[in-house]
Amino acid sequence: MIVSLAQAAAQVAHWRGTGQRVALANGVFDLLHVGHLRYLQGARALADRLVVAVNSDSSTRRYKGAGRPVIPQAERAELLDALACVDLVVVFDEDDVRGVIRSLRPEVHVKGTDYTPESIPEREEVRAYGGVSAVAGDPKDHSSTAVIASLDAARG
Repeated sequence: MIVSLAQAAAQVAHWRGTGQRVALANGVFDLLHVGHLRYLQGARALADRLVVAVNSDSSTRRYKGAGRPVIPQAERAELLDALACVDLVVVFDEDDVRGVIRSLRPEVHVKGTDYTPESIPEREEVRAYGGVSAVAGDPKDHSSTAVIASLDAARG
């Protein structure tokens, strides 16, 4: 389901009340590829439920620059929602995911393999309430940026 942050917080509280652990993964997820899928499957394996926070279009432009995202936020969220490993999707407009973390307080905050547990920028935010930061997915051999660059090169 694609929900607001308030709705996600209520659902996470419900899951937690039934003894389920929640993981949070986040990213832009522009041009969904197998690296994204493996990251999200790995994140889901660390908990009973997976919430995915997706950067909004404006947040993505601030982070990735002009011309990004290629796919609008509503469509990126819909694609993620269709994945079997994803339970909830929220779109956030901030420059980082700390506000989502504060609202949801996931037991596990998961980043891709371009990070180590020690280099995750939000790790102190997560550690402050007793959560853990983790890394999941395959080696960073795939990226939307690389796909876009190869398409641009093919057009000449």
